[in-house]
Amino acid sequence: MSAASGSNDSGSAGGDRRGFTQPVSSVVTEPTNVHPGVMTFRDLHAGELPLVLPNAWDVASALAFLDAGFPAIGTTSFGVAAACGYPDGGRSTRDQTRALAGLLSVLPCYVSVDIEDGYDDDPGRVAEYVASLGVDGINIEDSSAGRLIRPELHAAKVAAIKERCPGLYVNARVDTYWLGEDATVSATLTRAAAYVGAGADGIFFPGAADPAELRELTSQIPVPVNVLVLPEVSLAELAEWGVRRVSTGSLPYRVAIDAAVRVATSVRDGSGVPPATRYSEMQQRLVGFQALRGQ
Repeated sequence: MSAASGSNDSGSAGGDRRGFTQPVSSVVTEPTNVHPGVMTFRDLHAGELPLVLPNAWDVASALAFLDAGFPAIGTTSFGVAAACGYPDGGRSTRDQTRALAGLLSVLPCYVSVDIEDGYDDDPGRVAEYVASLGVDGINIEDSSAGRLIRPELHAAKVAAIKERCPGLYVNARVDTYWLGEDATVSATLTRAAAYVGAGADGIFFPGAADPAELRELTSQIPVPVNVLVLPEVSLAELAEWGVRRVSTGSLPYRVAIDAAVRVATSVRDGSGVPPATRYSEMQQRLVGFQALRGQ
């Protein structure tokens, strides 16, 4: 189960939980791959190459990532919102995100949850919400309703979360490049410094892609830097630029939707059905998942 599920005050940013995965279909009751002394979630950001964090939108996608061997899984706010019929970023999926976090927290891997802007303006209420998730990390963005919020307000949220859950890995997202608002290195660093000062364990720069800018950003920030997938850039190159984590974001969800359409159009047009994971294999993953939940 999730490192934080036993105590919402401790989390696992500096804790000792996992780092090895096994197929969920082989799990009968409790995960057997949790050993003393394995890598913590924080440790995963210190490898030779950046940590690749795949972002799930439901249990089935998380189980698929787990079976593929990923030691940590995130969620995508876009995928969660879209699956419920909502646009991203509108504070519409507070309850759905908490429900998904509760389901994923039993998995034998680290779990980090995308909580948009914390679904509230009040730092204390944001911190209480985060404490209720029972996960190992969260991602929280410094924009609301498509606009940047004042950095001191976001820093207050970060500080409140760290006070309430000191061991939780807090990845503070800076949306300057994502929104094209104050998208300069200096303005971005000012925000990042405020969040690091408030206790953030990592900084996320979605939309940042220029090599020189990323090198400058990473050189000035004393915590792991996270970016979205840059399709033409290898993990080795990103490591040279100082990047320590790469999130897939909503990309897997969007690719999955495109793949579903391709299947339907292939059947309709008689062009051949693409291969897929067997029904029995996916069913067995879910059987194993229910065993983890004690069902």
